[in-house]
Amino acid sequence: MEKNKIKIYTDGGSRGNPGPAGIGVWISTLDKKYGECIGEATNNVAEYAALIFGLKKLKQLLGKSETKKYEIECLLDSELVVKQLNHEYRLKEEYIQQNFIEIWNLMLEFKNVTFKHIPREENKIADALVNEALDGECKQRSLL
Repeated sequence: MEKNKIKIYTDGGSRGNPGPAGIGVWISTLDKKYGECIGEATNNVAEYAALIFGLKKLKQLLGKSETKKYEIECLLDSELVVKQLNHEYRLKEEYIQQNFIEIWNLMLEFKNVTFKHIPREENKIADALVNEALDGECKQRSLL
């Protein structure tokens, strides 16, 4: 592990788009895994929700006084979200603009935050966490 560099893999998905949605977050550097049902949402909303959850969780795990020491590499299989966050695509919908602002504010807590698109095959752990949430918590809530 590079000193003070953390890799975080995030994924979000819904069944129905919109439909029951879940998020998955794997902070590989710290070997922490999280998955949860987020209710009814689109795939895009779920992708953003996963990233926001992951950055907030990382801030909580590191402690506010330590976050500025860390560079965070966010790895997502959503090319659309990565291009939006990297200023390659415009943010047309209001909810995306709101998510962008929330992520931007979270980024200020860390030394540096980057967003990288990865193939789905490289995001299997976060994807599995999404499906576990959909098959578990979402089903128990009778969303599926």
